[in-house]
Amino acid sequence: MKELKCPQCGSVFSVDEADYASIVNQVKNAEFEAEVERRMKELDFRHKAEQELASSKAEQSFQKKLTQKELELNAKDLEIGRVRNEKESEITRLKGEKDAEIARLRALLENIEKQKDSERSLALAQKDKAIAELSATIEQQDSKLQIAVLEERNKSQQSLQEKESEIAKLKSEAELEKSRAQVHEAELIKRHEAELRTKQEMVDYYKDLKTRMSTKMVGETLEIHCSTQFNQMLRPIMPNAYFEKDNDAADGTKGDFIFRDSEDGTEYISIMFEMKNEMDTTATKHKNEDFLKKLDDDRRKKKCEFAVLVSLLEPDNELYNGGIVDVSYKYPNMYVIRPQFFIPIITLLVQTSKKSLEYKKKFLLAQSKEVDVTNFENSLLEFQDKFGRNYRLASEKFKTAIDEIDKSITHLQKIKDALIGSENNLRLANDKAQDLTIKKLTRHNPTMKQKFEEARVNQFGDKE
Repeated sequence: MKELKCPQCGSVFSVDEADYASIVNQVKNAEFEAEVERRMKELDFRHKAEQELASSKAEQSFQKKLTQKELELNAKDLEIGRVRNEKESEITRLKGEKDAEIARLRALLENIEKQKDSERSLALAQKDKAIAELSATIEQQDSKLQIAVLEERNKSQQSLQEKESEIAKLKSEAELEKSRAQVHEAELIKRHEAELRTKQEMVDYYKDLKTRMSTKMVGETLEIHCSTQFNQMLRPIMPNAYFEKDNDAADGTKGDFIFRDSEDGTEYISIMFEMKNEMDTTATKHKNEDFLKKLDDDRRKKKCEFAVLVSLLEPDNELYNGGIVDVSYKYPNMYVIRPQFFIPIITLLVQTSKKSLEYKKKFLLAQSKEVDVTNFENSLLEFQDKFGRNYRLASEKFKTAIDEIDKSITHLQKIKDALIGSENNLRLANDKAQDLTIKKLTRHNPTMKQKFEEARVNQFGDKE
């Protein structure tokens, strides 16, 4: 018999064990329902806050990356325009210098032609041959320079067209990514509403389960109960998921169940489950902490990411009765739950892992875009390098042509000096021939002087 005291009148009365247990169950059920409702409201509020925070962060990150890409593309446009203007101005300057040099050389050649009109035929033939070779060399270098300029202009226009197409592609991808984000946000809202409805149904179910738990678990073990819950509620929506008994005891120990799921061939979640239960009449009462180390060892041996202890131990401990208990401060990625939270923790861990998988895919997509931008920069640098190389080769060829022209001019100048020297010698020889007289020839030659006088006498005598 139990004695109870009325809080109103203070009278004491006795009740038997059955009545006392009924009163305790009524009070406990009322408090449990209130606590469950409060916890569900907290979970709902927290889930909404996390969802809004994740959406805002994703949108901010996407907008930041888009702005950064636009700034980089604008900078590349300015750099390409500057390089193109510099190359065109340099080409214009070189053409101007080339035209001026050609005009100067042609004027010089014309002057040489005017001065050498009176020279001998051999000098004229050599000069004409040299002028023809020089003109051919100039025309050849001019054509090569024009071809190089046209090639560089075509390459520059092709690079600009590729850049414009890349900008359009990036803008279209940004619009597509934004629309996908909006669709994903709408899907998240619908999924959240469906989860809330599912959770409410689960709360109603577990309220009924709580009232029948003392009799249900006697005839049905906790493992069978959890397996049945998974097959009824999660198997239809996760048909490819792996949820089986852990029968591998090669290392001496094993867990109860292993849950794994994958997407596109990549495993994104794995959970090791351990179920613990005992009857109320058991003499030695165990605690949940007694099984945490073994569960962590099993998780590591089977290479699972999470570990979950589904326990009916310590039924009066409010820590475990309040909901999902995170014990990651003792063992990484480990949780302790009551059976009514078996389905919710799987769905929560699955959604969390899927979010991380989506972020990973977005990161890979962003990385591929970075690679595209890097390839564009490398193409621009390669274009600049090739343009500079062609310009250098053209400049060297132009310099070689100028040197050849200078050599030809030097050679022609030597020919001119030789002809002028020959003309001077002929003029001197003519002057000497004109100054030569009979008197000068016979000045130191008496015999010749006598012969000339006799010849003169005979000539004049005959005439007389």
